[in-house]
Amino acid sequence: MRGRGNARSSRALAASWRPATWHPRLDMGHLQRPRSSTSHRNLQHLFMFFLFVGPFNCLASYSRATELLYSLNEGLPAGVLIGSLAEDLRLVPRSSGSQDQRPQASESASIERNPPLSFSLASRGLSGQYVTLDNRSGELHTSAQEIDREALCLEGGGGVTWGGSLSISSSPSSDSCLLLLDVLVLPQEYFRFVKVKIAIRDINDNAPQFPVSQILVWIPENAPVNTRLAIEHPAVDPDVGTNGVQTYRLLDYHGMFTLDVEENENGERTPYLIVMGALDRETQDQYVSIIIAEDGGSPPLLGSATLTIGISDINDNCPLFADSQINVTVYGNATVGTPIAAVQAVDKDLGTNAQITYSYSQKVPQASKDLFHLDETTGVIKLFSKIGGSVLQTHKLTILANGPGCIPAVITALVSIIKVIFRPPEIVPRYIASEIDGVVYLRELEPVNTPIAFFTIRDPEGKYKVNCYLDGEGPFRLSPYKPYNNEYLLETAKPMDYELQQFYEVAVVAWNSEGFHVKKIIKVQLLDDNDNAPVFLQPLVELTIEENNAPNAFLTKLYATDADSGERGQVSYFLGADAPSYFSLDSATGVLTVSTQLDREEKEKYRYTVRAVDSGKPPKESVATVALTVLDKNDNSPRFINKDFSFFVPENFPGYGEIGVISVTDADAGQNGWVALSVVNQSDIFVIDTGKGMLRAKVSLDREQQSSYTLWVEAIDGGEPALSSTAKITILLLDINDNPPLVLFPQSNMSYLLVLPSTLPGSPVTEVYAVDKDTGMNAVIAYSIIGRRGPRPESFRIDPKTGNITLEEALLQTDYGLHRLLVKVSDHGYPEPLYSTVMVNLFVNDTVSNESYIESLLRKEPEINIEEKEPQISIEPTHRRVESVSCMPTLVALSIISLGSITLVTGMGIYICLRKGKKHRREDETLEVQIPLKGKIDLCLREKKPLDISNI
Repeated sequence: MRGRGNARSSRALAASWRPATWHPRLDMGHLQRPRSSTSHRNLQHLFMFFLFVGPFNCLASYSRATELLYSLNEGLPAGVLIGSLAEDLRLVPRSSGSQDQRPQASESASIERNPPLSFSLASRGLSGQYVTLDNRSGELHTSAQEIDREALCLEGGGGVTWGGSLSISSSPSSDSCLLLLDVLVLPQEYFRFVKVKIAIRDINDNAPQFPVSQILVWIPENAPVNTRLAIEHPAVDPDVGTNGVQTYRLLDYHGMFTLDVEENENGERTPYLIVMGALDRETQDQYVSIIIAEDGGSPPLLGSATLTIGISDINDNCPLFADSQINVTVYGNATVGTPIAAVQAVDKDLGTNAQITYSYSQKVPQASKDLFHLDETTGVIKLFSKIGGSVLQTHKLTILANGPGCIPAVITALVSIIKVIFRPPEIVPRYIASEIDGVVYLRELEPVNTPIAFFTIRDPEGKYKVNCYLDGEGPFRLSPYKPYNNEYLLETAKPMDYELQQFYEVAVVAWNSEGFHVKKIIKVQLLDDNDNAPVFLQPLVELTIEENNAPNAFLTKLYATDADSGERGQVSYFLGADAPSYFSLDSATGVLTVSTQLDREEKEKYRYTVRAVDSGKPPKESVATVALTVLDKNDNSPRFINKDFSFFVPENFPGYGEIGVISVTDADAGQNGWVALSVVNQSDIFVIDTGKGMLRAKVSLDREQQSSYTLWVEAIDGGEPALSSTAKITILLLDINDNPPLVLFPQSNMSYLLVLPSTLPGSPVTEVYAVDKDTGMNAVIAYSIIGRRGPRPESFRIDPKTGNITLEEALLQTDYGLHRLLVKVSDHGYPEPLYSTVMVNLFVNDTVSNESYIESLLRKEPEINIEEKEPQISIEPTHRRVESVSCMPTLVALSIISLGSITLVTGMGIYICLRKGKKHRREDETLEVQIPLKGKIDLCLREKKPLDISNI
């Protein structure tokens, strides 16, 4: 294959190409060869002429016809090479390095063509949208219009002919998708009419999608185990082959179902729902789950829809009465048509399976049937004729409840007739609440003491006392309405709840002193209010997902219930304001997804809220918390804290001594984050502890044999597959402490400094400056005063780090004179520090009037007691008269002495630098090893601060 891009590799499918017709150039003597000056447009016109006279010159037309086949993936960017027509038609020699060993035609005898070759599409059409053809080189490239196989062959494809420069061809029974082009090769000497086929290969760029978001499947409740039902509306994936839909699964099988997938001869896969357990509509009439379709791409893409499995009813229940007998009392003067009782049976089935008709048993006498009429639909018993004096006082009515295909249920109504010779009391209702057809309608949120109706009790006889009470259960109260007589008010007595009970039936009963009763049935229907917020099944939804998940990955399906009815109980789902933007929640189904890949190392825990909102006015809502944990994958290599580690080890370092810790971390967790360390090179000298990361030397190290070592350490984690990384380790051997500090200032024990009595406390007076030729801690210097002499030498202190000497307290008249401080300059060397001492002489006076006197004092051996600890300074107020002297001579003398001292120190420094220069150049590399972090230390430098050298 040529190394000319992705499209060049697509020649694999065309490796076995053959021209449809291949002949030497025809002798077309009846035409003159066009001159080289003839325009390209005239050549095209001439060629079209030959096409129209094809029947007369068919040999000339079809002897040059050729077919070429290329293939490429859909979705490639612009500029990808598809193929070179000039090379594949053997009109020019192939490029060097080509793997195609095709024989070259006679026309390709030379590379240069005169006149040059010209390639063009037979007509322009839509070709520019998908491919571009280089007219000179004959190379085909992809254009700026991205090729979408599904748009070309699934929407606009199917058996298109070669009528233009670009056609689309696909077969419903095949996965092939072809772009068809007609290409002309000119001029006439090299004429070809080429049919180019470009096969578009499919990539997994489409996820499965169900045609509907809600799929409903009905299963009869008596369906046996292993019943199979095809799920209509299977998922559709425009991709083909393995990129199409491969399998289906349910998010929740409810322990009752499973899925099977069948493939037909056309390769179409249909999911089948299989019943795995006994169903009972009366126990549960519906199951809701999520059906997920997955294609075979890498990574696979998913599509989902809500699958609702409805359980259809069968007639497996019969009517039942709650009681076996009811007792009914009827007064002899009752009005014909008055309902005296009602029987009601219950059938748990639905629809026609639950239809009940009522009838009298054949045991009921005809006289009773004629007196009491039974409504076969409602079960209401009414007085059908007037009660005469010869009517029996007791009637036993046996009533049957008949259901389809069922044995009738039986109930007995025992009717007692009470003969009266006067009119009973009357109950006259006047409704306040809304009343329709004898049913009072109340909203459940009506407050307590809401009036329902007034009842007036009348005694037609006018000679008996009438009482009234409320019979039945319910949140109601019947009380006399004062100051009126025989007026009663029915009102609510307790809060009402539609979700607990929607319907009440009570009776207003009136009776007189003779014991005769009359009742008025009151039916109350509650209307629902939006007084219940949605309730999540789980207030805390704990989820897990493995990091590097596929985009739009399914997380869970949230579910909340609302006790309200109708639209007030319809729940919508929303993400809380604290939810990251890459989480999505379907408001209708409650399906929670994440649109992007999650990285555990970036964030392991997500915690945010979701809301369930009903459709009431105003709406109510509740909140649940989603706690998502991202599980680890081994997607991080071990990482060293530093790319390069440097350790400084003193020479003669003992074997298996601890050199230093190699710190390495792995952002993964668990076994994926467990790291093992090993020495790659020089493992015969060095070893590393895996647990602690401690680097050790197996043998004692000698700086004179080798001053430094370079190691490579490899870290391998415990993942599968394991990931690794390496780090460079540099070990530098340090010299022992064999140089004491060298005091550069003061230059000798005989030098002194004038201190004026007016010097303020805290002011710097002088300093001790020293250097150490050693490195590391061996060169870290500390200053301390170990001896004092003078009137009050404790008035001065030295900074242990900088060597600066300052005045601690004000000088008094008694402090005039020479103060001598013995300063110890010590390094921090190991195993024992080395030190030097120097005498610092401070002359307290207004001026130096007698230098010889001071020098004589300096020549005397000072009687100084050596003390390792700095003495405590005791501040005691003293009073001493200071002699008055002239300041001007003292200042002049002090200036002269200071200038001379500066000149002398500068000269000594230059002399030392010049003398040591060659030695420093010879020892340049050695100093770099000893002091790797600070660079070279020039011992002639006289900085005011000590060198702070640390071994990092």
